Amino acid sequence: MPLKNIKDKIKQKPLSKPFGFVKKIDPINIIAHKLVVSIGDLVKIKTKNKSTIGMVTSVSKDEFTITPFSFTEGIKINDKVYLDENGMQIPVGEGLLGRVVDPFMKPMDDKGPIIFKEKIDIMKKPISPLKRGIINETFPTGVKSIDGLLTCGLGQKLGIFAGSGVGKSMLMGMIAKGSKADIKIIALIGERGREIPEFIHDNLNNDLTNTVIIAATSDDSALMRKYGAFSAMAVAEYFKNQNKSVLFIMDSVTRFAMAQREIGLAMGEPPTSKGYPPSSIMILPQLMERAGKEEGKGSITAFFTVLVEGDDTSADPIADQARSILDGHIILDRELTDMGIYPPINILKSASRVMGNVVDDMHLAKAGKFKKLYALLKENEVLLRIGAYQKGSDPELDEAVARKEAMENFLKQSPKELFSFDEIKNMLFNTV
Repeated sequence: MPLKNIKDKIKQKPLSKPFGFVKKIDPINIIAHKLVVSIGDLVKIKTKNKSTIGMVTSVSKDEFTITPFSFTEGIKINDKVYLDENGMQIPVGEGLLGRVVDPFMKPMDDKGPIIFKEKIDIMKKPISPLKRGIINETFPTGVKSIDGLLTCGLGQKLGIFAGSGVGKSMLMGMIAKGSKADIKIIALIGERGREIPEFIHDNLNNDLTNTVIIAATSDDSALMRKYGAFSAMAVAEYFKNQNKSVLFIMDSVTRFAMAQREIGLAMGEPPTSKGYPPSSIMILPQLMERAGKEEGKGSITAFFTVLVEGDDTSADPIADQARSILDGHIILDRELTDMGIYPPINILKSASRVMGNVVDDMHLAKAGKFKKLYALLKENEVLLRIGAYQKGSDPELDEAVARKEAMENFLKQSPKELFSFDEIKNMLFNTV
């Protein structure tokens, strides 16, 4: 081959991948330059002993900002920065079932390597509004309070709102065990590391059949916690596209929003209510709207837990925003916990927006009557306790008093007890 042709071929094909250099390092972000990138690109920072993956989060004329998925320790000025051409993708496949993995699908359970089938994008658009299926089927959870009084529909998005230590994890475990979904995806985002084995042992009885747990603990970087939630949702979508009924449980939305708060404030976003920047609010529908029922495919029925500061949902911006996006909310009440009622669901403050579409008229009427009688008991609790109420003054209150014990027994349920939807329906009808 003539020398000129060889030279022309060498010019057409670069001998090495283009790279830039680290220019500045702070505890959260890395500033680099001399590489053409766009926002959202993944890059690899190569140091002497390892390579660190990060995401480009801002770009200016002469430099760009990288937020790493790990931490900045060990990175030096002038370390090389390479563009990762694969982008934000994760490997998926049936091999994930029964496993505990990190947001990049790397095993955390010492059960050996996972066999994957393909790669999918982490970030996707939510289901098109006109392609969403009508929610008209029940999604039984095995929990009496939910199935009887706050009935969930297949493809519904529900929030579990509670303060710390009220019983969110216990209720999550009951729903995971009691539901009949084909696939169960559990995202543990920003929680303490010890809670992961405890959740598997105490709440799932070490049974991970058809279950995938994606974990990003509180000691992981903010970016890892943020994209841990999106990775888990992407895995749920993978199984939904195989016409599966998927249960998606995430604990918690608040830790997810806090991770975005760290990233946003580090990028210079202005803090608003409770110190959350605008991006912390905007990111919630990007995640939550990806759940649902899609025509011609399966469904993702989602339960998102929200940690409420001071047990006041109206004063917490994340709780307030989440409630406006979701199709219903389950409020856990600390007073009920103190009274020994588990799960401590406050049925008077909770609501399922699709219950009327998935249950028959008799069920809806019985649930309405239960709530009305229970509300009467709560309104007149002081009068009843001090003996100031005279029997016969109010026939409805008399009925509520007569059914008080039966109603409280209906609300109580041991974590080891699980009931079918028909059993719960019969219990409700016999109670009121």
